[in-house]
Amino acid sequence: MARSSFVDDFKKFLMQGNVVDLAVAVIIGGAFAKIIDSFVKDIVTPAILAPVLAAAKLDNIKGLNFNGITYGNFLSEIITFLVIALSIFTMVRALETAKTKMARKKAVEEVAAPDPAVALQESMIASLDRVAKALENR
Repeated sequence: MARSSFVDDFKKFLMQGNVVDLAVAVIIGGAFAKIIDSFVKDIVTPAILAPVLAAAKLDNIKGLNFNGITYGNFLSEIITFLVIALSIFTMVRALETAKTKMARKKAVEEVAAPDPAVALQESMIASLDRVAKALENR
């Protein structure tokens, strides 16, 4: 019986929302990382480094070394990290700005929307006025 309890507990664990959410986040994060990596290595880094390397008369930053210490690859990874961090910061900031604008718009719409209770009350008053006028005309 203890074995089925273990299996049942494991099933409950797997079906918890936070486990599934974490799995989805990891998968989407991996796909997003590939997009950002390609953006940095194929677009941004060449655009930034090409003029700098040309001015320094170098073909490849990764080939830089001093007394056998190859610091060029390290510099390349630092630049890649900074560009990735800047890209993510920019995206998060844009998403937060859009989220704030949507929240403000929703708040304005909620303020502008008539309260259902008030609308019902006005409708009832109008109905009572019509009934009162009909009774007066009789």
